[in-house]
Amino acid sequence: MKEFKIAVIPGDGIGVDITEQALKVMEKVAAKYDTKLNFTELKAGGCAIDAFGTPLPTETLEECKKSDAVLLGAVGGPKWDTLPGDQRPEKALLGLRGGLGLYANLRPAKVYDVLKSASPLKDSIIEKGVDLLVVRELVGGIYFGERGRRTVDGLNAAYDTEQYNVEEIKRIAHVAFKSAMKRNKKVTSVDKANILEASRLWRETVIEVSKEYPEVELNHLYVDNTAMQLVKDPSQFDVILTNNIFGDILSDEASMITGSIGMLASSSLREDSFGMYEPIHGSAPDIAGMDLANPLAQILSAAMLFEYSLGMAEAARDIEAAIERVLNNGYRTGDIYTEGMKKVGTKEMGALVLAEI
Repeated sequence: MKEFKIAVIPGDGIGVDITEQALKVMEKVAAKYDTKLNFTELKAGGCAIDAFGTPLPTETLEECKKSDAVLLGAVGGPKWDTLPGDQRPEKALLGLRGGLGLYANLRPAKVYDVLKSASPLKDSIIEKGVDLLVVRELVGGIYFGERGRRTVDGLNAAYDTEQYNVEEIKRIAHVAFKSAMKRNKKVTSVDKANILEASRLWRETVIEVSKEYPEVELNHLYVDNTAMQLVKDPSQFDVILTNNIFGDILSDEASMITGSIGMLASSSLREDSFGMYEPIHGSAPDIAGMDLANPLAQILSAAMLFEYSLGMAEAARDIEAAIERVLNNGYRTGDIYTEGMKKVGTKEMGALVLAEI
């Protein structure tokens, strides 16, 4: 029997609700494949601030480092919005990504056939299909660059620095090209090379890396054009490769094309098999504990954990197929509900997926 240690951070708000359902699915799938998962529950985000006075306790980070993977729910909420920026719950995310060396964020955006009506795009656009992957550099760029405030011409001013070195660009580019090799062999590299020097280095380096992947088609788009093309014709994209800030924005745009952020998972990876897995939605404290949240994004995040960190791709496919069957049978949580479907809550949706495995 194989054994793995999984760090579990339910976090805040609905993070607790959806993580509970995901863990049940993970245990059942693991048992099917003669695998034992040892879960260690940890605090980060707002709940950690309340308990320990810090969004990311040292113990949490150290336990994560000892694990094979991390499953994260959601952090944050209005309760902590008045705290200084470096003390807010979201600081835990940056601390986990940086402290664990998670430099590659993979965010798939897929429209399920039975959920096409939920997309805000016209039928003529969405009928072409959407199945893309945003590969975002996660620990560099403007979010981690030099920043500060100073006086300029007698006025208070602030600055944030966008900076990348060649090696940082190379390693994220390799992730994108390797991902494309498993998909439709097309990479769209997104930058602002007509204006930014950091983007010019980005483009030069991506072109150089592309020579190692002759089977993969590479094209380049400016970030503003990419934003327009995602709305105009998302079916043209396979793998989108981009920096930290552009990826943050574009991945959110791509998620809304699918119709519900409650359906989308993500993973943050480093060079080895270690990764942190989380849904892309927030903590939604207004519905926490009310059996209303959609657990499917968290369950899909668990599927990515099986595939990327545990090397159990077949188990991941089992979870994905179970979710498709539940959706095809007409079951919906409130965020994806349409007239004529069967509305269910968090717990029942989790139980339905569990029954299909």
